[in-house]
Amino acid sequence: MKNISRREFLKATALYGGAAAASAALAACGPAATPAPAPAATSAPAATAVPPTTAPVAVPDFPFKVAPEALNPFKLGAAEVDGQFFSGGYGHEYIKYAASLMEKEIPGVKVGVVPLQRVNDVLRPRFVGGNPPDVIDNSGAGQMDNASLVADGQLADLAELMEAPAFDIPGKKVKETLIPGSQDTLVFDGKQRGINFVFTGYGICYSNKLFKANGWKYPATWEDMIDFSLQLKKDGKIAPWTHQAKYPYYIQYMVLWSLLYSAGGNNLIVKIDNLEPNIWKDPAVLRAAEGYYQLYDKGLFLEGTPGLDHTASQTEFYKGNAAFIPCGGWLENEMKTILPADFETVMAICPPFKDSKGNPKAAETQGGEPFIVPEKAKNKKHGFEFLRVLMSKAEAKYFAENVLSISAVVGGLEGAKATAFMKSQVDMATNAGGDAIIQNIQGWYDAMWKGIEALSTQLLTGKIKPPQFCDEVQKLADQTAKDPDIKKYKRTK
Repeated sequence: MKNISRREFLKATALYGGAAAASAALAACGPAATPAPAPAATSAPAATAVPPTTAPVAVPDFPFKVAPEALNPFKLGAAEVDGQFFSGGYGHEYIKYAASLMEKEIPGVKVGVVPLQRVNDVLRPRFVGGNPPDVIDNSGAGQMDNASLVADGQLADLAELMEAPAFDIPGKKVKETLIPGSQDTLVFDGKQRGINFVFTGYGICYSNKLFKANGWKYPATWEDMIDFSLQLKKDGKIAPWTHQAKYPYYIQYMVLWSLLYSAGGNNLIVKIDNLEPNIWKDPAVLRAAEGYYQLYDKGLFLEGTPGLDHTASQTEFYKGNAAFIPCGGWLENEMKTILPADFETVMAICPPFKDSKGNPKAAETQGGEPFIVPEKAKNKKHGFEFLRVLMSKAEAKYFAENVLSISAVVGGLEGAKATAFMKSQVDMATNAGGDAIIQNIQGWYDAMWKGIEALSTQLLTGKIKPPQFCDEVQKLADQTAKDPDIKKYKRTK
């Protein structure tokens, strides 16, 4: 993935220009706030084609400028668009807003917005049956494996969408309005197979108010973090850490992968992604695993943490029962019903080792919340059009103001106000100087990633120790590398 430079980031988000204010710099897709059975999905009816003699449609009265040539570039007619969307930390009101824009743009179009959890469980049968939806937000715990869908020919090539005119940025194509690097994780063999709606960041969250009141400073190194956490434990007033133990990918990516990067630099992460032989037996990997294991071994977790899911652990954090929690930019929005008004949530990078081999200020940033259009969708072009509207400046501004997060659209935050949490994420991204910690195992090799999750849970509950963890992950990597049915991918940087 191309790492976004500081200049590109500031220009793209328009955070420090004139009166423009910051919004959430790096948001991610979290699991559903209230897990519930998803509504039954139905297949969508076929679209109605626009007759060749159709007269030009009048420009709808949008509260923002849309050039006539940017209206309905795919020449679509009336249709009921079957939209199935993960609804998690961001909710789905922002999706309803995009649906309303598309319905206003094209007479006779009705966009169904069906909120889901456990996307794979609900929609996989429809792919198998040959009647997938027209557009999907494939995110959250239980999402479908995009790499497998691509290998099976199930995802549409979005080249036509990327070349289409942007909805409300005159003179630009869709591809020219997206933050550089934000879409790279959905490129497979050179073809864009999905759109990342948000620009995602992960980090360690804490209360700035609490830290100021006690004269504490955020630890600069991992060694400092362990020492500070031990002091908190000794004082006995607040537990050092909690995490979303039922969803181990949070702490796995936000802590373990940060420590892997710090122990071995970006070159180590590239080798891990490329399934290089015996890479999980590299001394740098063991060092990272040992650093990660310290959280359990030194008793730094809030009592009961292994039984907590995302909302339960985040509730404990906001009750002031734990000083740190790993999370993404959706945290405040997901917990807004219990968020103390003066908590001052902030996010920082996971502290690196003192002798970090990578940039000690590197941040975990990448595109997230992937939307896809199935190749066999009945209204495939309507799915394209929905994504074109979704990736608009108007939608980005709505997302910033109502969900307190950033989309992957250039300039979408102009005029938005910023909380301390948003500003901290901007600082985290810009201070990185263009260096992002990116892993592709999750997107390329889903089974291997889930296997690492299970081993991570064992490591952080003391069932295994770091050497065994590394050995077992290496076995997963070997199995993946040798499996002829799993398509392999390579990265160079």
